[in-house]
Amino acid sequence: MSSVLRDGAFLFVVEVKLNTVATKTLPATYDPRQVEMAWYKTWMDSGYFHAAVDPSREPFVIMLPLPNVTGESHIGTASTFSIQDVLIRWRRMQGRNALWQPGTDHAGIATQNVVERELAKEGLTLQQLGREKFVERVWQWKYRYGGIIDEQLKRMGFSLDWDRYVFTLDPGYSASVTEAFVRLFHEGLIYRGKRMVNWCPRDGSAISDLEVEYVEMDTSLWYVRYPGADGSPGIVIATQRPETIMADVAVGVHPDDDRYRRLVGTHVLVPIVNRRVPVIADARVDPQFGTGALKITPGHALVDNEIGADHGLPVLVVLDPKGRMTPETGKYAGMDRFEARKMVGEDLKTLGLVEKVEAYRTNVGTCDRCHAVIEPYISDQWFCDMKEMAARAAAAIRDGRVRFHHERWAKVILNFLDHIRPWTISRQLWWGHRIPVWQCDACGERAASTTPPQRCPRCGGQTLAQDPDVLDTWFSSGLWPFATLGWPADTTDLRYFYPGDVLVSDRGILFLWIARMIMLGLHFTGDVPFTDVYVAPTVMTLDGRRMSRSLGTGIDPMEMVEARGYGADAVRFALVSRCSQEQQDLRFSEKMIADVRNFST
Repeated sequence: MSSVLRDGAFLFVVEVKLNTVATKTLPATYDPRQVEMAWYKTWMDSGYFHAAVDPSREPFVIMLPLPNVTGESHIGTASTFSIQDVLIRWRRMQGRNALWQPGTDHAGIATQNVVERELAKEGLTLQQLGREKFVERVWQWKYRYGGIIDEQLKRMGFSLDWDRYVFTLDPGYSASVTEAFVRLFHEGLIYRGKRMVNWCPRDGSAISDLEVEYVEMDTSLWYVRYPGADGSPGIVIATQRPETIMADVAVGVHPDDDRYRRLVGTHVLVPIVNRRVPVIADARVDPQFGTGALKITPGHALVDNEIGADHGLPVLVVLDPKGRMTPETGKYAGMDRFEARKMVGEDLKTLGLVEKVEAYRTNVGTCDRCHAVIEPYISDQWFCDMKEMAARAAAAIRDGRVRFHHERWAKVILNFLDHIRPWTISRQLWWGHRIPVWQCDACGERAASTTPPQRCPRCGGQTLAQDPDVLDTWFSSGLWPFATLGWPADTTDLRYFYPGDVLVSDRGILFLWIARMIMLGLHFTGDVPFTDVYVAPTVMTLDGRRMSRSLGTGIDPMEMVEARGYGADAVRFALVSRCSQEQQDLRFSEKMIADVRNFST
């Protein structure tokens, strides 16, 4: 006779043969490494994690927050995924048909960066390899290294339905992404425009507002005099960016600032280039910053761009897409922006135009993938108008169709939805879902299609070129709850498993992913993708610092499970038992894992 507790954390087997109890000497110390994966294999082989459509049973669905294909398990995934596993196993034991959908994200920028570094070791660049061969190399890398995170999730004992595994560049999923884009394009919600975007010079691509990470940095504030065009003393401005002075087209002051009221309407000379520019009044100028006078550079600052547009000012650009000075800047041409900052500053001192230089600490926008300082840059990009979708999502949250736990997060996400901006969805990369738009060489017409068009719909021309850009990774992952179930086809999986029930995720992707899933789910299916969002606490050190491997403060769950020998159960229980909706952060240490191991053995 055998007795097995199938779905719990503790397992036992008793064998009785001919009235004789078979005995086996137990080791003095329980070693979970000798037990856990053997049982996981038994569960997998028996199909215990698979959820098939069964109208006689009530489904329960959690969509896994898909890890990047480049990723490895960290303490945050261990915590968040352990909570999901508790819910899935609980509902499964209650008799619900529990689906926990696994998969990985192609992670456009992150993956391209990894493979670029591999190429650099061989002395190769993207341009030398070409697009087609580069994409082939990325697929080769994916097949070799892309499954690391999956095996780690299995080692943690997570009861995911691996039979349903999806990679976001799989053919079926890619078809769903293409269909979504084409529908939004024909609805007039996706459009192309030249606007100021967040530009990463390192990745050579636009990124969205939500992908900008602000980091406190020490910099300098330069107080520079712009002489009056009539020979008067002029005005002193304060700037962190002397290198962009050559693109200045005005000096702005607040209309209520008595210090400068008399100068409005006069002209000053831009240092170095001696360009004659007006002094203008605009309420967006902060009179408390620096001297209260702002150099207006529409080509290199968002607020300046808005001010310039309203005042009919020209737009000048002195940096190229790689963050180097343009040929029009004379002796500075080709210099890196930070190198040019120093040289322009020294030249301004030589000209006697620097009043003073102050140490200044401020938040600087950086790319959340490669950490390069981003540039506000005017570029042709694809945008998606989110206003109507955001309003529907906000209504669903206010009506209680989507509930947040803790409820304070509902207020946070509603503020984002109520003030949403157009979404920059194009990326200047080669790895990802290529934008399904073709432009006619003859007339310039752009046509969106799920398949390559043979003729231009406007003039009948037969020479059409596909747009070179790819979609923002978050566009494709925003379709995750229904694209994994076969949408746009009306599949039995989609009818049975959608909408889902619970999403468990970190607060860091509330806007990037969670809000977009709600918006896109309502838009394409007419229903919310899930009813409850559990925002898991962020795992911190005992003294409140962020856990990070690079900072030396992180805990590697796989090291705890294997190298330290605690096993998956101890790590999972130590994390889950300390999660609280009353606390935003979870203070954690290895000792807590050791305490659980000692308690359970």
